[in-house]
Amino acid sequence: MSAIQTEHEPQTLNLKRIKATDLATSGSLSDRLVRWGKKLLLSDYFILIVSIIAYVIAAQFFDRLARPLNMTNQLSNMWPLFAVAIGQTFVLIIAGIDLAQGATIALASVVGAMIMAENLNPDMFDKLPFWGSILTENGGLLAGSPIATPVAVIGMLVSGLLVGLIVGTLITRFNITPFIASLVGFIFFSYFALWLTQSRNISGLPESFVNLGDSGELISVYFGPKLDPEIRRRDILAVVTASTVITLGLAFFAGYLLNRTIFGKHMIAIGTNPRAAEISGVPTRRVITLVYMFSGLCAAVGAILYTARLEIGQPTLGGLNLLLDIIGSCVIGGSSLFGGKGSIKGTFFGVVFFVLLGNILDAAQMSPFVIDAVKGLFILIAALLDYTRTRLVRVEQST
Repeated sequence: MSAIQTEHEPQTLNLKRIKATDLATSGSLSDRLVRWGKKLLLSDYFILIVSIIAYVIAAQFFDRLARPLNMTNQLSNMWPLFAVAIGQTFVLIIAGIDLAQGATIALASVVGAMIMAENLNPDMFDKLPFWGSILTENGGLLAGSPIATPVAVIGMLVSGLLVGLIVGTLITRFNITPFIASLVGFIFFSYFALWLTQSRNISGLPESFVNLGDSGELISVYFGPKLDPEIRRRDILAVVTASTVITLGLAFFAGYLLNRTIFGKHMIAIGTNPRAAEISGVPTRRVITLVYMFSGLCAAVGAILYTARLEIGQPTLGGLNLLLDIIGSCVIGGSSLFGGKGSIKGTFFGVVFFVLLGNILDAAQMSPFVIDAVKGLFILIAALLDYTRTRLVRVEQST
């Protein structure tokens, strides 16, 4: 018996070693999965990856999502939204919020149209407050002039800067909270735009301005039959348009301003701890005012792109739904509602997510109310995700 037990002892030891090795291997595998999950969650590309995967899956159920015309429309929706969201990102970084962006878009759209519109119908516009002076049957202030478009663009940009200056001054000089100051700006300038046009859209914009939108295609790809003599619009994917170039130019400038200049460092310092930033010598009032002016400028750029795309000056262009998309894109892109954090790249990914989400829900034939509710839910999830990511970063730093 002792001899038999001696023979089986090595096998028992080997089994124990194998089990211990298996446990160690499985433990290391689970650790690797946890580390990989944390790395993905903390990655700047997390939202972009989720967006692409969700869109590819949804395209298997809704054929229209993969059609060139639909993708062109989504790109057209993306660029002006991204332009406006860039300015909102700057405001969120300094722990503020700019609700006046919606009114800025509407006001800039109306101002531009009043300068360059051509051939207005007197039966529709004779009740306008500036009919007979700025607006006539021939059109706007510079109707038909070769400088109408550049002057209108400058007027739109200046109107955005002025709205931002007023909101920033209310915050820095009168100590009004950003939410209240920007809400006042939203209400006042929204109604001001409606008063200027008496709630009417102004059409007849010159072609030189319209080309700043979707019409100014620079690079397009044709996906239709090669032997078909007729080229259909639905088979063309407009990859690069004038709005693409304008928005990316603004994005690169904003990225440089945020990451490579003292101004960007001051913004982050104010958003992280405004009191400490002021004690350290940061000109907080000036920086905050300039940030809101830049936000107004970005909203005006978005107004240029939206107006050129719609080919009308619209006093209701920047509504609450658009504000939801703007702020939601920033938050989902990683900007913190508490300040001190945000990036242009992250905001771009957030814009992609919001545009694709809206497209998927629309393809599923959901009502606008349901779509807005789902978007609001995702903003809440993004806020919770931001909280989780912040805790994970703190844990990683402590260990």
